Amino acid sequence: MAEDEAPWGGRKMVWQNPDAKLWLERMAERGWTAPMWPREYGGGGLSKTQNKVLEQELRRLKARPALMSFGVWMLGPVLLEYATEEQKQRFLPQIVRGEIRWCQGYSEPGAGSDLASLQTKCEDKGDHYLINGQKVWTSYADQADWIFCLVRTDTTKKHEGISFVLFDMTSPGVEARPIKLISGSSPFCETFFDNVKVPKEQLVGKLNGGWDIAKRLLQYERQNISASGFGGGGGLSPVEAAKAELGVDAEGRIADGDFRARLAAHSMDAHAFMLTVRRAEAESKQGSGPSAAVSIIKYAAAKMNQERTELLVEALGLQGLGWEGEGFSAEALAAPRAMLRAKGNSIEGGTSEVNLNVVAKRVLGLLDHQ
Repeated sequence: MAEDEAPWGGRKMVWQNPDAKLWLERMAERGWTAPMWPREYGGGGLSKTQNKVLEQELRRLKARPALMSFGVWMLGPVLLEYATEEQKQRFLPQIVRGEIRWCQGYSEPGAGSDLASLQTKCEDKGDHYLINGQKVWTSYADQADWIFCLVRTDTTKKHEGISFVLFDMTSPGVEARPIKLISGSSPFCETFFDNVKVPKEQLVGKLNGGWDIAKRLLQYERQNISASGFGGGGGLSPVEAAKAELGVDAEGRIADGDFRARLAAHSMDAHAFMLTVRRAEAESKQGSGPSAAVSIIKYAAAKMNQERTELLVEALGLQGLGWEGEGFSAEALAAPRAMLRAKGNSIEGGTSEVNLNVVAKRVLGLLDHQ
């Protein structure tokens, strides 16, 4: 799906594809953009069994996703768990219908891997909060309608001094500046808050209780990043590229034996990974949502996507060295950009190092030793 065709919704959305807009509207009418959310909040109210049937039918029809958004993947699930009834009624139906696009205000210049060190200040001004500070790597902040944001409401404590607030990106004092990446795109922004007023009813959960919400949301983020497999590369697979550029032997196999062996190993890992993802998804639906084990999958997903995009560029040979100009196909030009973009997979949604720490402590039960 092209980025300019993605059905994000929101007042800043310019629809490039009327069919995508109609598809979203039809799915949202039934609540099938969030099929297992309760009907009273705009969801489909489907059981696990019914949702599985819906997923199977959509795959059979080769239907494109009706809605891909941070609201559905990350914010909605934590609102269902932590928000007040008024907040659920206000925000969840808009998320289901794709009417509001969210961005995530987590990382800061001095608080990335150590997110709990964040310093964006939120002061109680009686009838409202006043926010000052900066966020960075805020995906699509320049296009978002609203932000879910971690702020510091108590400077005397670290984890216990953080709160989770929602506010409008058009609020006076909010500024988003796109960051141009090595791949040439600018999906991320640095975001500044200068005396931003936020109504108190937009605090989610308890005051100074935002860290628990933040951790829960990160589990949903990592689960969805892992399930997506990251993708990229213009739809061209390393196998297709290798057969076209390296040729095949008399038996129809990729002619380069060494590359064929490395590609076979990667393909087996990818297949095992997808089976693991499906098992984890089934387990999470039976319990109370994603567990810390999601960090294992997220780590593996980042590593495998980086391997896949590197194999693709290698398979393309000289065609994989293009950046612009004539003589290169659109797929070939997409490959090096995807490879460079994949370097960020081991950073976003929690760095690989942080995820390994989570696995060590919360999955394997290992303790720190002084």
